[in-house]
Amino acid sequence: MGGKIGVQRVALVVAGLIAAGAVGTAVWHGRKPADASPDANALAPAATADPIGTLEQATRNAPTDATAWQKLGFAYFAQNRYGEAADAYARAAAIAPDKAVLWSALGEARVMASEHDPMPAPALEAFRKAAALDKADPRARYFLAVKRDLDGDHAGALDDWLALLRDSPADAPWRGDLIRTIDQVATINHLDVKAKLAAMQALPAAALPHAQEMPLAAQGIPGPNAGDIAAAARLAPHEQRAMADGMVAKLEARLAADPSNVDGWIMLMRSRMTLGEADKARKALTDAIAANPSHATDLRQQAEVLGIR
Repeated sequence: MGGKIGVQRVALVVAGLIAAGAVGTAVWHGRKPADASPDANALAPAATADPIGTLEQATRNAPTDATAWQKLGFAYFAQNRYGEAADAYARAAAIAPDKAVLWSALGEARVMASEHDPMPAPALEAFRKAAALDKADPRARYFLAVKRDLDGDHAGALDDWLALLRDSPADAPWRGDLIRTIDQVATINHLDVKAKLAAMQALPAAALPHAQEMPLAAQGIPGPNAGDIAAAARLAPHEQRAMADGMVAKLEARLAADPSNVDGWIMLMRSRMTLGEADKARKALTDAIAANPSHATDLRQQAEVLGIR
């Protein structure tokens, strides 16, 4: 990837680091959230010695199997190979065009594959198809609100995100990240949503839907949020990189103080790979294993999914 990264990649690093407990930590690394549906791991690549090669072979063996293409798309996305992820999800969606989760995953991959446009037209088309199939698809709802924000309708975007927050389960792992998105966008645009946000957060758990009632697409709430993208877009390229580097440095400092944080090490490896720093990602893996020898197998598997060799 080299030393130059686009706005989306900066946002991915920043959002991933601030989104403590966000769904990315649990699902992008092939882990099943506590209350996810039994099929949640269908999105995660197999933990084999060569996960990409194995999944690619699966699509060659069964080229009309939408699930095989979906798993391959997930694996490509986890390795920041967003263009290839989009191609794989497009194949899956063509085979099973009635599955909203495939279209919203395709839209997200297209967003991440775009170097300059934060919402390319093909991505927007995919999100709209997902929403048409399932109006409750959280990933489509999230990104369609991002589109409203990018178009200047900040109040409308905030209303949409607040509605998504209201519909999210009390124990949904993306709630914290969604709240941060709402707070960031409101702050950037000088809009007051404190009362509405407080009311949403004050809802008793019994009044909220249960996690198992949410569609599988709920697991796809993205790492970068609209606030991060908007903030990064206003910066010069060298400032974008400095922002990402600063966040990573802070994570490293936290890990130095608490080296037992396995998820933190995985996030550091992912961030380094996203920034095109494979050598530093490998060092993070070495340091993580040294600090957590009992988790060595899991750490190596996660590193392989991220493309660390």
